[in-house]
Amino acid sequence: MPAFTQTELAERLGSGLLSFPVTHFTRDLAFDEPAYRENIVRLGKHEIAGLFAAGGTGEFFSLTPQEVGTVVRAAVDSAPKGTPIIAPAGHGTAQAVEMARDAEAAGADGLLLFPPYLTEASPDGLTAHVRAVCEATSLGVVVYSRANAVYTSDTVATLADNCPNLIGFKDGVGDLEEITRIHSRLGDRLVFIGGLPTAEAFALPYLELGVTTYSSAIFNFLPEFALAFYGAVRAGDRTKVRRLLDEVVLPYTAIRDRKAGYAVSIVKAGMDLTGHPAGPVRPPLTDLDEAERELLAGVIAASRTATAAATV
Repeated sequence: MPAFTQTELAERLGSGLLSFPVTHFTRDLAFDEPAYRENIVRLGKHEIAGLFAAGGTGEFFSLTPQEVGTVVRAAVDSAPKGTPIIAPAGHGTAQAVEMARDAEAAGADGLLLFPPYLTEASPDGLTAHVRAVCEATSLGVVVYSRANAVYTSDTVATLADNCPNLIGFKDGVGDLEEITRIHSRLGDRLVFIGGLPTAEAFALPYLELGVTTYSSAIFNFLPEFALAFYGAVRAGDRTKVRRLLDEVVLPYTAIRDRKAGYAVSIVKAGMDLTGHPAGPVRPPLTDLDEAERELLAGVIAASRTATAAATV
């Protein structure tokens, strides 16, 4: 039995910052469960609204279905009581349905539904895909609009009408006009989550549209900075937000943009540089080189000064 009702889960997720923990690997790229569990305990000590296990930052795309189940169970077992654990589901519809059922059996509190693997789909096909997953579980489901699964306002409205346990919409596209349409039509029916990398760069304009939370990859290795930034966003302190963007977030994104796939690699490098090593990324991703790690170390140093100033 989930610790949260679907309504409670939506309210909780929208109330604060969301964390998408990395998945720890050993040098030979096996799942490092003890290190992962220790990290979930560490992150759970901070004021967060939910942990998304084996998500995009957690390299969901590189995990086998069995590994996903293992990661989710480790997160459920290790997270502090009262911290929602959101599990992933994805790939083809049949596989996503199996993952949804396994997540519920594992004790997860909700689901993040990733785009179907590779193939493009029509709005009708995406509707059928989401409905199949929602009907397979009693957990609250958040759809991730990104890549080959971009949901229009009409599609989201249809799904909201037909899937009572559809509780959220995560945007990984950045079409502000479409987000405005969706939010205008659905209002408080769904929780809206910013899901662009790096989400902090879009936090202020998204807040104006009713998107009260986002997935912070930076939180993995700079939790104090991430929370200070989120606090400034929610307080509407534009001056502070812009200063933190200039001093930390934009230099960080400049490193991230050096190579495809670095949105995850830079987080694992940051974990290592802050004394919380999580191992390498799995292929086809690649790790940062030494020069890039030195640049990131400079950003981390700047973040500490910026955090201290932001919390005065």
